[in-house]
Amino acid sequence: MRIEGLVERPTPVTITVDGRPISAFAGESLAAALFAAGIRTLRRSPRAATPRGMFCLMGVCQECLVRLDGRRVTACEEPVREGMAITTGAES
Repeated sequence: MRIEGLVERPTPVTITVDGRPISAFAGESLAAALFAAGIRTLRRSPRAATPRGMFCLMGVCQECLVRLDGRRVTACEEPVREGMAITTGAES
């Protein structure tokens, strides 16, 4: 789900999400890269363990929390960089 030919993008970089390599573009939001790769569930709710994903996409709701280098970050506010290793809480 990428716009091809109409937008000039930098060379793709590789990030790792839950041990799986994903192609993304440096500088785009991590949330956009995950969505484009088909990753919709980013964590589970603490009480009911229901799937949670992207909601506001502007850093207000905290629904897109993931782990990056051991720290929790909102995927919508984190720019993609080469070699990022992301861990979601999506597993049940």
